[in-house]
Amino acid sequence: MSFSIIGTGSALPKTIQTNEDLTEFLETSNEWIVSRTGIEARHICVEESILDIALDASLNALDNAQLKPQDLDLIICPTLGGDTVTPSLACLVEKELGAACPSFDLNAACSGFVYGLDVADAYFSRNKQMKILVIAVDAMSKLVNWKDRATAVLFGDGAGAAVLSSGDDLKAIHLTAVGNQHALCIPWQKGNHPLLRNQETLLPYLKMDGSEVYRFAVSAICKDLKIVVKEAGITLDDLDYVIPHQANLRIIESAAKRLKIPMEKFVLQVSFCGNTSAASIPLVLDEMNRQGKLIPGTRIALTAFGGGLTTGACILEWS
Repeated sequence: MSFSIIGTGSALPKTIQTNEDLTEFLETSNEWIVSRTGIEARHICVEESILDIALDASLNALDNAQLKPQDLDLIICPTLGGDTVTPSLACLVEKELGAACPSFDLNAACSGFVYGLDVADAYFSRNKQMKILVIAVDAMSKLVNWKDRATAVLFGDGAGAAVLSSGDDLKAIHLTAVGNQHALCIPWQKGNHPLLRNQETLLPYLKMDGSEVYRFAVSAICKDLKIVVKEAGITLDDLDYVIPHQANLRIIESAAKRLKIPMEKFVLQVSFCGNTSAASIPLVLDEMNRQGKLIPGTRIALTAFGGGLTTGACILEWS
């Protein structure tokens, strides 16, 4: 394969919203949320823009990689969207960093970071001397309906980044997409053209069929992990860690039970970050890296699922 991860970074907004805070405007309780999701708190962008946390994570990753922004050859930004429809978030990150390279956003929802690694892999196949920044960032607090108890309690904001160079960390990768507008959907606003005045206007907030997503997610984690370990020539027992998309503790526990992987191998932040969409996996990866848990030879599986519906999984061997 084609790349090594030479630096990681992350950023979380300053404002922390606990489950108790949500009870002030939602008919819910800490017990209700924790028992169904495993989430106790989440970070919300109040003082920060989406660009702010994207920049912080990017600078942290570049510092960890001991590179300057001018060393970058490409910026890939997995995100549901930045502060503006255009310019893209990636282009604004490039400007604020002072880099000088092609930059673009990629929307695969919660699977975005793994999709971003796959796109980077393709670039390395053409030019092995590149330095690529993959910066996954989402502010789900701006996309959920805070009157909807079923979805508002699940999500938080955050950014996670990785700097890639040529190497051999990636051992296998597998992506899927199954178009489904019912399970997860955030509609665009329709605009204000006068001919549209009699058409139904859908609020631009997340709508989700929780039961359908739950079934899809558990199945996707199990299927995708079996595929990538086989492609990598290893077994599930050979994995040192699994970093899953941090959507819901019950989903992760169900998948672990089916796969017969000890929960101790699953690395989690869901209790204090909630579902940060594309950012959830690189947030965990950065924490592990800075805690010194990733040593040469460590085998890690990443597995994600999200709106689209999309899935992505890969095997990394840390170098």
